[in-house]
Amino acid sequence: MPGRRCPHHSDRPRQDVRVTREVGPPLLKTSLVADSCVDIQQPYLFPVASGAGAAPARRYVFIVQKSYQESETGPESSIITKVKGITTSEHKVWDVEEYVKPPEGGSVFSIITRVEATHSQTQRTCPESIRVHNATCLSDADCVAGELNMLGNGLRTGRCVPYYQGPSKTCEVFGWCPVEDGASVSQFLGTMAPNFTILIKNSIHYPKFHFSKGNIADRTDGYLKRCTFHEASDLYCPIFKLGFIVEKAGESFTELAHKGGVIGVIINWDCDLDLPASECNPKYSFRRLDPKHVPASSGYNFRFAKYYKINGTTTRTLIKAYGIRIDVIVHGQAGKFSLIPTIINLATALTSVGVGSFLCDWILLTFMNKNKVYSHKKFDKMVDTPASEPAQASTPTDPKGLAQL
Repeated sequence: MPGRRCPHHSDRPRQDVRVTREVGPPLLKTSLVADSCVDIQQPYLFPVASGAGAAPARRYVFIVQKSYQESETGPESSIITKVKGITTSEHKVWDVEEYVKPPEGGSVFSIITRVEATHSQTQRTCPESIRVHNATCLSDADCVAGELNMLGNGLRTGRCVPYYQGPSKTCEVFGWCPVEDGASVSQFLGTMAPNFTILIKNSIHYPKFHFSKGNIADRTDGYLKRCTFHEASDLYCPIFKLGFIVEKAGESFTELAHKGGVIGVIINWDCDLDLPASECNPKYSFRRLDPKHVPASSGYNFRFAKYYKINGTTTRTLIKAYGIRIDVIVHGQAGKFSLIPTIINLATALTSVGVGSFLCDWILLTFMNKNKVYSHKKFDKMVDTPASEPAQASTPTDPKGLAQL
């Protein structure tokens, strides 16, 4: 208006801004004209917390994330495994008692797919392995008698002797001879290994909710003897073929069988206990756990020996085994409706979008005896003056009204 200026900008006209605010039901509406200095050149920001953009976020947190539930993570779990199948190598038939280590059937076990066997080892002298540091020699002067290399195969005698094959010489040692590199024989067991079956029995318990469940169907008709796992039709038949596990992990079975590796079988129990127990089902996933692209740490192998006596002499067969190690990992989360988190999260959501202030205004303007006093103190009503009259600052009619609330 021409005769009215903003006090902090004498050259800027004062503008009347009409604000209509709805409080409570549609019939209760407060309209007023506020005398405001609106800076037209600067953006005027209004809160949009209760707008269309905030509603999906609130629904996501409260409904999708189930913030109305009390939750528990990390169920108590029991795992029992059993492997079945036979296979052959170049000179032998292998059964499950020989290629599964350890045989107890725990959550971590290995299936041997290739071996390098060193037969008829006895305690005597022989050439050291050429792979051992400082093992090669030209004469006895290069070998120190009594020296013990922690990465070697025995106690050095001080003699330099010809190696098992070729023109090289190495220091002689006393230990289990012949050493592994000199006489090992490789055998591949992976021909039939993809058809090995693995039973994984898993039971979980959420103590907070007193909820327990297992991954095997409760049937007495011999169902487990004729089924294999299928995600759609046989979810509660946890019998997996080894080839299926390797394929689902995205690996080549032939390569994995030769070099070895670690495969994780992950069982996830995410349960909404507000639904029937039949809706709480295990979800299986498979992935390789060892870093196959890092040559120094990829692959998997271990050694063990079988001992026997020949003519009273203790003899052993040393076996370096390559295989597929299976790690069964169980995790999950359960949730159930609880009044306390519902109230807390609902109150937080209402406060964050300004509903709390809205409800307070509605109660004070609707049910309070002095609602007119509160309305007067909350809203400033300005009266338009003619252009010729100087602008006058508005003053409250009842400066003590707020104290009377």
